[in-house]
Amino acid sequence: MGQTCILTGMIIKTAPAGEYDKRITILTREAGKVTAFARGARRPKSSMQAATNLFCFGKFEAYEGRDSYKVIRADIQEYFSWLYTDPDRMYYGCYFLELADYFLQPYSDGAQQLSLLFQTIRALGVQSLEPRLVRRIYELKTLVYYGVAPQVFACVKCGTKEHLAVFYIENRGVLCSSCAGGKTSGYADRADGRPDWAVPADGGRPAGIRLDSASLYTLQYIVSSSLAKLYTFKVSESVYRTVSEVIEKYLKLYVDRELKTLVFLPQES
Repeated sequence: MGQTCILTGMIIKTAPAGEYDKRITILTREAGKVTAFARGARRPKSSMQAATNLFCFGKFEAYEGRDSYKVIRADIQEYFSWLYTDPDRMYYGCYFLELADYFLQPYSDGAQQLSLLFQTIRALGVQSLEPRLVRRIYELKTLVYYGVAPQVFACVKCGTKEHLAVFYIENRGVLCSSCAGGKTSGYADRADGRPDWAVPADGGRPAGIRLDSASLYTLQYIVSSSLAKLYTFKVSESVYRTVSEVIEKYLKLYVDRELKTLVFLPQES
């Protein structure tokens, strides 16, 4: 058995292993997403029982094996136990864990995602913040850290930073008003008077989403903001609906299956 190491992270997945053990997935600062086993963690009197639940954040002392770790001790700094008394917010939290698990590969760089996940779970505890807004912020910022941020600061066709008017899903960014409806832009108005971005594609949905200035600024803020300022704002209902639609459709470009925890979240009309 090799030397022990200390992993700082959050438990994002748990499962039984054997008769009394637990198999856990930890999003760590040092080694990204890792699989670990906690021997005897399911025994009623085990000191590892509470320390190996979902959301637990702290330092894990472990032996590193060929394909997994063996956790022998845990110093939990935050259990987020209040989540278990608020099922609605807990469901959002479980979704955030699943999304983090989906995007991170084993042993990849997980420092940014760990910080984002920790701050996001904390944000769920702020009663003045709507969990649905926390969700959309987390989804978009996850894509930013994954390296596939949408272009929301300049037109994806001509490069101008002025008069940005439409988020074009297939182009992964915004179009200016000229490129979205100009006669020489390639997105010219149709004979029926509708610009191409507003015409449903084969999937039955419009290719583009009209943005007002507040919605555009909100998207820009999420993409560019530091973690410390990420969960410090509210938006109107109309802005939320626009931003939510953009993020939901954009996320589907990079998630190729339905995440299991989505069924527990409120459905948005």
